[in-house]
Amino acid sequence: MNGFLLKGRAHKFGDDINTDYIIAGKYTKTLNLNDLALHLFEDIDPNFSKKMKGGDLVVAGKNFGCGSSREQAPIAIKESGIAAVLAHSFARIFFRNAINIGLPALVCNTDEIDDGDELEVDLENGLVLNITKDKKIPMEPMPDIMKHILREGGLVPYLKKYGDFVRE
Repeated sequence: MNGFLLKGRAHKFGDDINTDYIIAGKYTKTLNLNDLALHLFEDIDPNFSKKMKGGDLVVAGKNFGCGSSREQAPIAIKESGIAAVLAHSFARIFFRNAINIGLPALVCNTDEIDDGDELEVDLENGLVLNITKDKKIPMEPMPDIMKHILREGGLVPYLKKYGDFVRE
C-alpha cells in the first residue's frame, strides 16, 4: 500500500457477491496463490483476470463476501493485485479476514461508481474521489487499530512488529 492513498480503475459488481463467486471452491485446494488469483471472479466474468491491473479496485453493493468463511476469497483478491474492495456492506467474516490479511475492505456508498471509473481512495481521511465523475464519496470511519494493521500488511506482520496491540 503506497501510504494510504490508492488509485485505480473500478471493477463493479452487484449485491450478495459470495465467496464462491469470488473464488470457486474447486480452486481452494492449491497453495499456489498465483493460480488462485488467476481464477478470481471467474464464475461471474471469465475474463476478469485479463481485464484487471495491479492497483485496480473492486466495487460492489451490499453483503460482499457472504457465504463461507474461507480465507481464500480475500487472499485471492489481494494476490491478484487488487488494492482494495469498496462496498455498501460486507459479510462480517469476510471483512475481518480481509483486514487480517492486509486487504482494505472499505464501506461507502458505491451507487455513484460505475465499472471503469478512475478512483482515488484516501484511507487516512476516509474519502473516495471518483476522478471520472469528479465526485467525493465519504467512507465509514475505520478504527485506528485497523488502519495500523493495514499499514503493516495484515495482522500477523502487525503482531510480529509490535508483539501486541498498540494502544494510543
